[in-house]
Amino acid sequence: MVEWHLYVPQSRMGMDDLVLRARTAEASGFDGVAFLDHLETPMAPDSPIWEAMTTATWIAARTERLRIGHLVLCDPFRSSAVLAKQAVTLAEASGGRFDLGLGSGSMPDELVKFGFGTANGVQRVAALEQTLIALRRYWDRDEGAQQPRPSQPIPVLLGGRGPRMLELVRRHADWWNLPATYVGELPKLLPAIGTARASVQQMVGFIGKSADAEAVTEKSRRRWGHLGPGLVCGRADELIDYFARLHHQGAQRFYVWFSDFAVPESIAEFGESVIREFPS
Repeated sequence: MVEWHLYVPQSRMGMDDLVLRARTAEASGFDGVAFLDHLETPMAPDSPIWEAMTTATWIAARTERLRIGHLVLCDPFRSSAVLAKQAVTLAEASGGRFDLGLGSGSMPDELVKFGFGTANGVQRVAALEQTLIALRRYWDRDEGAQQPRPSQPIPVLLGGRGPRMLELVRRHADWWNLPATYVGELPKLLPAIGTARASVQQMVGFIGKSADAEAVTEKSRRRWGHLGPGLVCGRADELIDYFARLHHQGAQRFYVWFSDFAVPESIAEFGESVIREFPS
C-alpha cells in the first residue's frame, strides 16, 4: 500500500486557498496534507507565511478524512510540554488524524534572528531527542503524564538524513521522511531506520494531459532546479513508473509538492491519473 500526502507550504496564499487545496486533495484520493514550520518564508522573507499548528488545526476542521501533519515542526520553536499538549489536542479534535512531524531546525539564521539560540547541529539533534523522551513521559507514564492523555497513539515522524538523526528515527519514530534533495539516497539510508516506515518528499512538475510538456518542464526547472533529483517532471505514465520505482525501493508514503504551487486542477488530475493506478 502507498500513501499519498499533499505538501503545501502555507506561504503566499490565503487560508481559503489552503482549504480549497486540502479539500481538492481529499476528493482526489490523497490520504493526507502537510505544511511547513517557519517564522518567515525560506529564501523569501518578505513573503507572508501562516503559523504551522494553527494552519493544521484550521485545515483539520475543514476536512473529514485527510491526515494532517508537517514537514516538519521545528523543535526549538516550542517547549516539549506545550508541544505535547498541542499534539494531543489536535489529535483529539481531528478524530485521530494528526501525525507529529518533527525536525531539529534546518535554518540556523532563522533561529538566531527570532531568539531561539545559536546551538549547532549536533546540539539541536541532542535537544530533539530530549523532546522525544519528554513527549513519551507526558503521554504515556502514570507519573508526570499530562491530562488528558492521547486516546490513541500519535504517530511521530522525523525528517533528516544525518547519522545522528537516523539513530533518533530508529529509536523513537514511526515514520522517517527523506527530504526531496536526497531522494536518490533512499536505498542506502533505509537500513538505518529500524522499524520506522519511510516517506519521501518529492517536487513534481506534473504535465497534465492538455499541457505543453516543454513549457511545464522549463518553468519547473527554472523555479525548482536547485532541488536536483528532488524535482521530477513528467506526464502521468512517467510519474507512475517513477513513483513505482521509489515504492519498490521501500518508500511507503509520498509527500507530493507541486511545482505550480498545487493549483487545484493539478491536484485533481494527478489524483485521477496517478494515484488511482496504485493499490489503496
